[in-house]
Amino acid sequence: MPRQSGTKRAILEAALELAADNGITGTTMENVAERAGVAKGSVYYNFTSKDRLFEELLLEGVGVLTETVRSARSALTGWPALQAMVRALLETVADNRALARLLAAEIFRTDRAWQPSLELLRREVLGEFIIPIRETSPPAEMDGRLELVAGSVFGAALTGGLEWLVFSPERSLDEVTESVLYGLSGRLAA
Repeated sequence: MPRQSGTKRAILEAALELAADNGITGTTMENVAERAGVAKGSVYYNFTSKDRLFEELLLEGVGVLTETVRSARSALTGWPALQAMVRALLETVADNRALARLLAAEIFRTDRAWQPSLELLRREVLGEFIIPIRETSPPAEMDGRLELVAGSVFGAALTGGLEWLVFSPERSLDEVTESVLYGLSGRLAA
């Protein structure tokens, strides 16, 4: 990831905090400038529009998630890789609550200017989940559903993380990881 100026980083962090609380629609460039402690002109100097600001913010966030799960999977295969990826994703959600809330709200929006860019990165993060899923399942069982299954695993971890942080913050990372994995393991159907 390229280095960013202190001003640009402050703007991105302010935009993230505001959008997590108010949604992107409820966040103005004026609000961002005020929260970042910069002039409104600095916001427009670094980002030509509100769409550009939030596109960069979301792309950066999904990039972080992709690198997180890729690193977690690096030396593992199959189910152990999925376990490590879910745990790493939950840790990232816990460490980046505002980002997780924003991604959960925006990932399924199709009416945003940044949706094509976000879709490319979404496919990249899902691709990381596809690798161990393919290793655990015979091809006939998948029948062209690998991306849907990967999206379900990613969604379960992201939503499980938000559920944890909002409604059960007293639970440990281990408990939450085990709960998400239990839901994915097939033991519920047994």
